[in-house]
Amino acid sequence: MADFLHHLLFGIYPYIALATLAVGSVIRYDREPYSWRAGSSQLLRRKQLIVGSVLFHLGVLMIFAGHVVGLLTPIAVFDALGVSHGAKQLLAIVAGGFAGVLGITGATLLIHRRFFDPRVRAASNFSDNLVILLLWAQLALGLATIPFSLQHLDGHEMVKFMNWAQGVFTFRAGAADQIADVAPVFKLHLFMGLTILLLFPFTRLVHMLSAPVRYIWRPGYQVVRSRRLAS
Repeated sequence: MADFLHHLLFGIYPYIALATLAVGSVIRYDREPYSWRAGSSQLLRRKQLIVGSVLFHLGVLMIFAGHVVGLLTPIAVFDALGVSHGAKQLLAIVAGGFAGVLGITGATLLIHRRFFDPRVRAASNFSDNLVILLLWAQLALGLATIPFSLQHLDGHEMVKFMNWAQGVFTFRAGAADQIADVAPVFKLHLFMGLTILLLFPFTRLVHMLSAPVRYIWRPGYQVVRSRRLAS
């Protein structure tokens, strides 16, 4: 039963989460384009929002980039660059720990603002509250993995996660076997991350897919025309 559950969560569930992320996001953008936004309550308790938001987004973006590069870059590339598994593990601990502290500090400020300011709480909905709590829990789990990672400074434990992630994205059979013996906190962290991907299309997180690239080449000025009243 334990083996079946492990393969269900880390061999099948990743595809359910990724498929829901891709298809759900396309359907939402097509059917509900005006809901494709983050929402705003910036007029309420603005200073705390700015500080919390900057710390949170900076930390999360650093973590996301680190996970994508660290997990999906073929091991042969690191070997060719002369980056040992131990060095990669130590870099992940230091950089990931720093980003995690930034992210969870910002998330804590945002949660305090959202739940303890009556006006912000009234302007929030269930989805908004759920997302920030899930992200806080995921950041906390990520930080909780550091003591376990420190016990494997040779980097071989990280190689297991790289093999798992690359196995999932290349549809390699038996990818779940790569992480069968890792600590439970790592498995919970992975499960929480997959669940966030599953919920992604149904929450405000979709705004992450709307990078304002067009503003790069937009003119630096705006043309404003006055309205003339009809005589």
